[in-house]
Amino acid sequence: MTLSQRIRTLRRKKKLSQEALAELVGVQRSAVSNWESAGPVQPAIANMISIAKATNVSVEWLATGRGTMQLGHDPEMDVLAVDGELVDTPLERELLAQFRKLSHRSQNLLMELVEVFVSAQHAKRGKGRAE
Repeated sequence: MTLSQRIRTLRRKKKLSQEALAELVGVQRSAVSNWESAGPVQPAIANMISIAKATNVSVEWLATGRGTMQLGHDPEMDVLAVDGELVDTPLERELLAQFRKLSHRSQNLLMELVEVFVSAQHAKRGKGRAE
C-alpha cells in the first residue's frame, strides 16, 4: 500500500472527509486531495505527524506501512522512518543496542569519549598530510 493509499484508507476508516482531515491537520482540502492522488506530492513531516495525531495512528505506519497502525501512546514518540538512519553492519547494531542500555549520563559520557577519539583521528590524519 502506498502512502497516498494509506492516507485515503485511514481517512475513510476514521469517517473523515478530505475537508475534515485538512482542518484537523491545518491545511487546505486540496492538499489532502493531492496527498491521496497517485502523484508525487507528499505531506511534509510536520503534516505527517499532524495526520497521525489527528487519527491516532503510528507515524511509522503512516510513512512506511511498517509496524502497527493503531497507537497505544503519543505519536510524537514514534521514530520517524524518514528521519531514521540505516544501521548497516552487525557491529553498528550491537553498538546501538548496548548504547540504548546505558543511563542518560553514561550515554553523554560515551559521546564525549567518542568525540575525543574522532578529533584525535582527524588531527592524526591532518598531521600525516602536512608531512
